[in-house]
Amino acid sequence: MSKHGDAEPAAQAGQVTAWLADTPDTQLLREMLREVLDPELGVNIIDLGLVYDVGVTDGVAQVRMTMTTPACPLSGYFEDTIRAALWGAPGVRDVETQIVWDPVWEPDMMTDEAKQMLGWRG
Repeated sequence: MSKHGDAEPAAQAGQVTAWLADTPDTQLLREMLREVLDPELGVNIIDLGLVYDVGVTDGVAQVRMTMTTPACPLSGYFEDTIRAALWGAPGVRDVETQIVWDPVWEPDMMTDEAKQMLGWRG
């Protein structure tokens, strides 16, 4: 990735190939998850550091993520928006989201861009 978050040309070519071949590409899925915004913060879940792992097994995209706090009421919202974001991606026939609490999310998990957007001075 470039410093501006854009995929490098070689990565973009690989993503096009994945679309055409209907082959799962976890990097493409991670990029697609940048469309999923935390509605309270207005920052995507990748830059917030909420997504721990993305994989595909037998056509099922699996997203392992956390929330900023166990009291966060947005787990259902994220499950729905993640499903919508990844539905129809190459090699993806279904989407599963797993909310985990280990490791515990910390503000240091955010990208520099997310910290800047939120005015974080940690």
